[in-house]
Amino acid sequence: MSEFPMTVLPPLQNNQNRSNFGRGRWQSGYNNRGPPLLPRPGPYSQRQNYGFGSKFSHGNGRESEHFVSEMKLTKSEETLSRKIIQFQEPSEIACYSRIEGGVVYFDDRSLRLFKRTVCEDVGADLNKGFESFVEKRDLGSQGFGDLLACIRNKNIPLQNIHFVTFRNNLNKILATAYIRNEPWKMGVHKRRGVVYLDVHKLPERPQSQLDSRRCYWGYAFENVATENSTVTDIDGKGIDANVEFCSVIKTKLGAHRIIMGAEMDCCDSTDDGRRFYVELKTSRELDYRTEERYEREKLLKFWIQSFLAGVPYIVIGFRDDAGILVRTERLRTKDITQRVKMKNYWQGGVCLAFADEVLCWLYGTVKENEDYVLQFVPPFHRLELLRAESCPDIIAEHAEQI
Repeated sequence: MSEFPMTVLPPLQNNQNRSNFGRGRWQSGYNNRGPPLLPRPGPYSQRQNYGFGSKFSHGNGRESEHFVSEMKLTKSEETLSRKIIQFQEPSEIACYSRIEGGVVYFDDRSLRLFKRTVCEDVGADLNKGFESFVEKRDLGSQGFGDLLACIRNKNIPLQNIHFVTFRNNLNKILATAYIRNEPWKMGVHKRRGVVYLDVHKLPERPQSQLDSRRCYWGYAFENVATENSTVTDIDGKGIDANVEFCSVIKTKLGAHRIIMGAEMDCCDSTDDGRRFYVELKTSRELDYRTEERYEREKLLKFWIQSFLAGVPYIVIGFRDDAGILVRTERLRTKDITQRVKMKNYWQGGVCLAFADEVLCWLYGTVKENEDYVLQFVPPFHRLELLRAESCPDIIAEHAEQI
């Protein structure tokens, strides 16, 4: 058993307060921060009953010398909605921080504290600091290696664990139940009974100056919505997108036990000091033309990301086309599915049922000490499992050390 202290994500009723780890910024400054914007989190939200009626499309076969197997997306949402998939309450078992320069520490020093008075920052210019922004580097498999190193450092046992992954890979799988026009790939490597899902970043189209600026607005809102963040006009330092805090979480989806790394934006605490995480998002201000797409697609992604890691709250900064913050909104993760349920846009239970089928197919297909690529690409009719040439060194070395 790991000696790593366990925090509550989110806190359960009548749960005893546990000691927190690390020395992150969140641990100080609770007093004199103003009234809490976020009320005390309640019990972990349970899934609702789900139902929907449209059909999935059917896949077209494509020949490849590397082709291993496929999963055709033929089941209707109505069929998937009848499956009751158990999802275990996520629990945090470790964490790590990346600081300026890329050095990684197995503590929470990079975790930021949510600013409860963020609603007073309406009118803030999210363009501020754009010229000194340090963009996120593509770490490739090295980023996955940091997660694996944290698992080893904290002596987290992998017996009976089926998947080790970043949350982003699970986000992609769950969202594919509804979003059928966004391609993705991930590495699949089975070692000692554990399937490691590595990150594969697809080539991106060249970004325009406006695209880069819109991406920056998201980081700028995170800066506005957290305490003790970089102040670009005082110390001259820009926002560094490579500084991050990652929670390591254990959960179970259907029959599959999962350990995943999940980057967290910030945290807050209850009156008795128990910590919970807060997801920060930005969106263009809504109007009658954009509200439906926002609820169909963005809220789906927001819900998946927060639900999988047990994050109870999402704070959204709405901005105009010039990058000015016009309002903020707080959402309870458990309330999002009810908001869209009456409109029949999507159902959370369908996403879980779809993911369960994918994980069952994947785990039952891949073989020990073999390497694959799982992809979802045009014409978006099936998931394809292809044989890969090799295994990343960081995964092979990790498997030898555990």
